[in-house]
Amino acid sequence: MKKCLVQGLALLVMVGALYGQSSHSTPHPAGGQHSHDQMQMPGTLQLAQENAPPSQNQTMRGMQMPPAPEQPKQQQTPAGQQEMPGMQMPQNPGPEQPSPKPGPVYTLEQLQQSAIEHNPTVKQAQAEIRAAEGRKRQAGLYPNPTVGYLGEQIAGGSQRGGEQGGFIQQDIVLGGKLGAARRVSEQERRQAEAEREEQLLRVQNAVAMAYYQSLAAQETVTVRETLLKLAQDALTTARQLFNVGQADEPDVLQTEVEAGQQEVALVSAQQRQQMLWRSLGAVIGQPTLPFGNLAGNLEDLPDVDMQRWLDNILQNSPAVKIANLSFARAQAELDRAEREPIPDLQLRAGVQQNRELLESTGRPIGLQGFAEVGVRIPIFNRNQGNVQAARANIERSDLEQQRVQLLLRERSSSLFQSYLTAKAAVDRYRNQMIPQAEKAYKLYLNRYSNMAAAYPQVLIAQRTLFQLQTDYIASLENLWVSSVALKGFLLTDGLEAPTPPTEVDRPVRETNLPTGSSMTQGR
Repeated sequence: MKKCLVQGLALLVMVGALYGQSSHSTPHPAGGQHSHDQMQMPGTLQLAQENAPPSQNQTMRGMQMPPAPEQPKQQQTPAGQQEMPGMQMPQNPGPEQPSPKPGPVYTLEQLQQSAIEHNPTVKQAQAEIRAAEGRKRQAGLYPNPTVGYLGEQIAGGSQRGGEQGGFIQQDIVLGGKLGAARRVSEQERRQAEAEREEQLLRVQNAVAMAYYQSLAAQETVTVRETLLKLAQDALTTARQLFNVGQADEPDVLQTEVEAGQQEVALVSAQQRQQMLWRSLGAVIGQPTLPFGNLAGNLEDLPDVDMQRWLDNILQNSPAVKIANLSFARAQAELDRAEREPIPDLQLRAGVQQNRELLESTGRPIGLQGFAEVGVRIPIFNRNQGNVQAARANIERSDLEQQRVQLLLRERSSSLFQSYLTAKAAVDRYRNQMIPQAEKAYKLYLNRYSNMAAAYPQVLIAQRTLFQLQTDYIASLENLWVSSVALKGFLLTDGLEAPTPPTEVDRPVRETNLPTGSSMTQGR
C-alpha cells in the first residue's frame, strides 16, 4: 500500500514538473490563452467593436466596476515538502481590450444649437411666419380702381361717331371691413409665431431625449465591455484550473457559456447605440453626423416638483397659448363676417367726346362728363351662412381650450408616473441594491480566493451585479426622458411639420409621446 502511494506521488510530481516547464517555455498567444482554447468571436462582434465609441474616463457613482477574480490561494504544504510546480496557478491577465478610438465629443447644447440650424421643421415654422405677414399685408390693401373705354351710339352719318370716351371706377370699402380682415391676419401671424416657439421646443426636446438615450447606450456599452473582459478572464482562469485538476469540466463549460452570452449582449448594446446615434443625427438634421462621444453625466438628476411643473404646463405651454390665439382668431373672423353685409360705395366717373351736332349751331357737342354712385343693397345675401359658421367656430375654439387643458393633464399624469417610477428605481439601485450586490460579489470573491467557495457562485454574484448596473442605466434613461418631456411641455416630436395657423393645432402628437414601454423598447 505504501509502495503504491509513493509511486503515485512520484508520478504526480513528474507530471507537475512537466506541466510547469511547458507553461513557462511555451509562448502564449495575446490575451494569455492557448490558441486551441480561444473562443471564436463572431464577425458581427468585431464589426460592432470597430464602431464602438471610446469608453468614458469617468464612472458614475454606483457604477464602479468590480475587480477581476483573482486566483485562489494555494493551500500551504506541510513543512519539509516541496510545492509541486504543476499545481501553481498561472497568472494570466486575460485578453486586453482595444485602445479607445479618438472621436469628436458632443455636448447637449452643441447638438441643440446644431438642430436649430439644420432641422427643416424650424425653417418651415419661420416660413409660416413670413406667409402670415404676407397675408396680413394683403388683407389691408385697398381694392384696385377700374379704368375702361365707353362708347355709345357709335354710327356714321348724321351721328358722326356718337359718344366715345373713358371712365374710372373705384369701390370705397365701408364698415371697417379692411381693418377686420387685418385683425384676422394679425391673429394668424401671432399664431404662427407661437407655432414657431412650439416647434423650437419640439426640436430641442427631441434632441435632448435622443441625447440622453444615446448617452445611456454609451454607458451600457462601457459596462458590457467590462463584463465581457471579466468573463474572458474568468474563462481563462477556469481553463487553467481545469488543466491542473482544480476545476471540473462543467465549470469550464458554464464559464464558456457565460462569456458567449456577454459577447452577444455587447453586440446588442453596440447595435442599439448605433441605432440611437442615427436617430439623433436625423432629429438634428445631420444624418451623416460623425460618430463620437457624448459628454454628460446621467446621475446629475433633475429635481421635479410635480405640482409646480403641472401648473407650468397648464399655464405656459405653447399649446395653451395657441388655443387661446385660435379663440381670438375665431372672434376676429366673426367680427369680419358680421361686417361683410355692409355695402361698399361704388363710384364711377369719366369724360367722353360727343360728336353729335347741335341743331342751334350745327357744331358737335364736344367733351362732356358723367358720374355714377351706387351701393349694393343686402337684401338676399347678408352673409348669414358665414356668420353662422364663425359663431360655431368660436364655440369650437372655446371647447378646444378646455380639451387642450384636459389633454395636457391626461398625458402629463402618465409621464409623472413614469418619472416617479424611474426615480424610485434609481434611488433603490444606487443606495441599496448595487452596494449590496457589490458587497456580495466581493465576499464570494474573497471566499473563492481562500478556496472556501465554488467559482460558479462568483459568476452568479458577478452576473447579478452587472445586470443591476445595466438596469440602473436603463432607469436613469427613463428618468431623463420623462423629465425632458415634462419640462418641455410634452413637446417631443422634432421632425413633425409645424401646424399652419389656419389649421387646428395638435399640441400633443400621440404617436411620438414617450411612454414607459417605448422608452425601454429595444434594450
